[in-house]
Amino acid sequence: MRKMIAAGNWKMNKTNSEAVEIVSKLNELIADVKGVEVIIAPPFTALSDVVKVAGKVKIAAQNMHWEEKGAFTGEISPIMLKNLGVEYVILGHSERRAYFGETNELINKKIKSALAHDLKAIFCVGEKLEDRERGNTENVVEDHIKGGLEGITKEEMMANVIIGYEPVWAIGTGKTATPEQAEEVHAFVRKLLTEMYDAEVAGNTTILYGGSVKPANSKALFSKENIDGGLVGGASLKADDFSIIVRNAL
Repeated sequence: MRKMIAAGNWKMNKTNSEAVEIVSKLNELIADVKGVEVIIAPPFTALSDVVKVAGKVKIAAQNMHWEEKGAFTGEISPIMLKNLGVEYVILGHSERRAYFGETNELINKKIKSALAHDLKAIFCVGEKLEDRERGNTENVVEDHIKGGLEGITKEEMMANVIIGYEPVWAIGTGKTATPEQAEEVHAFVRKLLTEMYDAEVAGNTTILYGGSVKPANSKALFSKENIDGGLVGGASLKADDFSIIVRNAL
């Protein structure tokens, strides 16, 4: 059975002390919450300190290299993340694709490496505004999923892969896909997983919505049959706001 998840991607925000303060406060605010897995992805520089105060919050990295070690200046390996106590890693985020040229092939290598090192992958897919306006949403999402998951087994999917659908036009813009628009794509993703794997994989894969998720709209989004929580950006930077989103995922 798939789980409900509220994941916060902090991107390039918060110092170590700020990160520790937010996660500590969040733990207090959600102390009584059951039935929702809560994940926070702080910057690399804050990971070691945040892991120490994580409590019931799971910790994710925002990216990683596919190699275990080597001459890759500025990169972080899966072994380094595991050694810190990180459990999840966000891969294929639209900002990595857009600003750093990450391709399906590259993202696929990272997913395979994450799974090989017992890290759970939050694998992001989604279309740009021009794709949606041209009616290419499903084609783009299918290309991302098939390319990113090439060679990933049913067993790996069932245990360690979460999909995050993030319409690029709704990230950090204040625009949000309506619950109906988001549900339509989530249902398509589940149908695609049925074709690629089987109904068991499709039914058990957690699919998160990411795109200007806020306390005010999260309940309506999460109420949809195929939306299993959110990959939250700006609203996860405030413990009070994010705790509301977590409760709305119940």
